[in-house]
Amino acid sequence: MGSDAVACPTLDMLKNDPALRLCGVVTQPDRPQKRNLHPKPCAVKQHLGATDVPVWTPERINTPEPVKSLRHAAPDVIVVMAYGQFLGAELLALPPWGCINIHLSLLPKYRGAAPIQWSIAHGETVTGITVMRMVRRMDAGDIMDQATLPILPNDTAASLGRRLAEAAPPLLRAVLARLARGDLHARPQNESAATYAPLLKKDDGRIDWSQPAQLIERRIRAFNPWPGCFCISASSKGKRLRVLRAVVEPAPSGRSSAPAVPGTVLDVNPNGPLIATGKAALRLIEVQPEGKRPMSGAAYRCGHAVKVGDPV
Repeated sequence: MGSDAVACPTLDMLKNDPALRLCGVVTQPDRPQKRNLHPKPCAVKQHLGATDVPVWTPERINTPEPVKSLRHAAPDVIVVMAYGQFLGAELLALPPWGCINIHLSLLPKYRGAAPIQWSIAHGETVTGITVMRMVRRMDAGDIMDQATLPILPNDTAASLGRRLAEAAPPLLRAVLARLARGDLHARPQNESAATYAPLLKKDDGRIDWSQPAQLIERRIRAFNPWPGCFCISASSKGKRLRVLRAVVEPAPSGRSSAPAVPGTVLDVNPNGPLIATGKAALRLIEVQPEGKRPMSGAAYRCGHAVKVGDPV
């Protein structure tokens, strides 16, 4: 069971490993996409392409018809990764080896829908993958195995997600092999150490220039590609300016005894405008004005006549 692109490498392993038989794939129904609202299959269904593997796309997974279909398929184990629906008690009890979830954090830290994004936003330097038994509580099941990965200084949610996705299949393969041998012993999570990674909203990307530059820069990477970090730009006549890439720099000193107002331009150089924040400053390296393509900070500076002292 999976929907997001991050699940595709794991799907390939389950489909191609000669020791396994993939008896079906459950994914989300086709959804309207972008402006034309034409229904479009999710990443997992697109990735499958033409296949003789049964594919189910129920609107609600716990209703009688999909449960009946899964019971008929008689899986030994159900593997879930980035699926997007909760499994009820009947489904959790259906396979003899249970339901296994692949979660992209080192549980019990960052339970929830957006572990990759919040790990970066909160300044973590290490993350990983947890394979766990599924229970009725969100991401609270016993841990079957884990693998760690570093969070690199320039990682975005997209780049970190790709590395985690590629690291998941060998970990799951080892878990399934140990299940088959009967020598896997899962351990309970430490509830006192649990933290949460809630579902992202569009407004999570709104930049608060009064925050420290380091925190803003982390959020720019964490929320790339979605929801993206943005501000309402005075230099663009109140339109959204999306910030795609930025670097932290010290705020220029010696120009005035008064601290600069957060969100104003401190300096303009060929790399792009330098913006005041609550602590230090942020150089805008790549931006995307509303309705336009991404451009360098330098190109934005030239096209919008950005001057020192102006609000961004």
